[in-house]
Amino acid sequence: MGSQYGLKFAVHLVTNHFGKIVAKVCETLFRKGPLSLGEIIRCTELTPEQVKNSLLVLVQHNCVQAYVPADQFRDEEESTVTVEYLALFDNVIHRLRFPKFLEIAKRQLDDECEKVLDGLLRDGRLTLKQMVERAVQGKENPGAIEAVVRGSFHKLLKAHYVERCPAPEPVVSTLIKAEPAPRKRGSKMAKKFEAPETIEQRVMEAALPGEAIRFAVIEYTGGNADREANSDDTIMVNVGDNSGGIANEGSILWRANFEEFIRHLRHKLLIENERKRLDDGAATILSAILDATKNVEKKVKIEKSVPLSLDSIFTEVTKNEYGRTMTIDRVRASLVQLGCPQRNLDDSYSIDLKNIVEMARNEEVESIVLKRFGGDAYRIFRLLSKSNCFLETDKIAELAIVDKKEAPRLLYKLWKDNYLHMEKLVVTAAKQSRFMLWKVNKPVLWEYVLDEMYHAALNLSLRLAFEQEKDEDLLHVSRDKLTPTDKSGEVNSVQKRYLRLRDVLFLMGSSLMKLDDALMLFHDF
Repeated sequence: MGSQYGLKFAVHLVTNHFGKIVAKVCETLFRKGPLSLGEIIRCTELTPEQVKNSLLVLVQHNCVQAYVPADQFRDEEESTVTVEYLALFDNVIHRLRFPKFLEIAKRQLDDECEKVLDGLLRDGRLTLKQMVERAVQGKENPGAIEAVVRGSFHKLLKAHYVERCPAPEPVVSTLIKAEPAPRKRGSKMAKKFEAPETIEQRVMEAALPGEAIRFAVIEYTGGNADREANSDDTIMVNVGDNSGGIANEGSILWRANFEEFIRHLRHKLLIENERKRLDDGAATILSAILDATKNVEKKVKIEKSVPLSLDSIFTEVTKNEYGRTMTIDRVRASLVQLGCPQRNLDDSYSIDLKNIVEMARNEEVESIVLKRFGGDAYRIFRLLSKSNCFLETDKIAELAIVDKKEAPRLLYKLWKDNYLHMEKLVVTAAKQSRFMLWKVNKPVLWEYVLDEMYHAALNLSLRLAFEQEKDEDLLHVSRDKLTPTDKSGEVNSVQKRYLRLRDVLFLMGSSLMKLDDALMLFHDF
């Protein structure tokens, strides 16, 4: 679940997109956690019809997931079961990133794929039949348009940018499983099943379809449910085949796969960060490794890349124009630069991606400290961040080359603004002495910085909405009157207001997108 300002920002996004009534239902779920329909009605004091319609909207747009708690589920003969609704914080925040998702689809695939994806992002969930009907409505030559839509859908599905919608009401255990007792030292350790940490993770894990059908189209024609999956009762349609129709295209719902887009954006950050820190060669090798293993990654936030042999890495590198200029010795040297000085036991290489993300986070926080507190505070903070241990005030002043009288003031200021952790140490000997020890507690600091970024994004969005509302009358003025037409280039008052509004909206919109990159760095990556 999000932080204080993270929740406020999520509610603001829902308000902008769906209105205040839907936002009130969503905010109640954020604040109180999973609730049943009756509990939501009591908490929001809305009418049952308003709550039901709001939930339908939120489910349609993948902002809420319904589920049945396992302790409520008895057997098939039960007349009713209690369905609870869970607000999905990440999916709400992802709505801010729709322009980035569309740009990825356009750049990697084509314009037609972008149009199909745009329809899914706008409407939340659609069947293939609905996608086709939307595209051919009011158009000439519907047969050709339908073929293009089907082909674009297959491309998106093959790239994993589109997936089947999760189960509508999965049965989920909300109880936290007790950890098994530790085994004796020296015994063979079996792989432990690590239960998801939060109720949201458990619900989504239970709701998502299996990998075998998540990105494929399957028709069940009836028959015994106990038969094997490869029997004649199951028809698999190849997602790369654009010629044939798709079975059950009017009943199977599809949605955009946010996880794959976030994985793509994470890979992009990792590659560009290493390009800036090292060189193009290291970035090319990292890009080749991530491209070769992205379909094998189990989750977005993997700590290390999937192991690959040197020959496999070299084969992937040579697919790139720059990579074809590299020798195998150059590839091996770049792997050393990327933190792989030695091979694994199975003669493979794996890159520490978590370390790259942490370095990027450190740079982001250091830049904030430099802009907010100045160069001396920046050197102090960087010293403590690199040392990763407690240091005494005089020692910090000496190592950071800061005046001893100025250092305590700067340290106190950083501590007061939650950028440093302080401990008081009292030493009792012949004479009692007191020392102030300072340290950067990175996990706590990163959570604080993330919440501050949500606060900044909320303020920026509110200012953006204010500017649009202030000059709302310009939306009803014809475009000809807003653009200077005479050769002198002189503009009237209305045109000046329009030019100002255009520049303000562009500046704030681009700033919000850049701020969102930092939000993903600290939350999604």
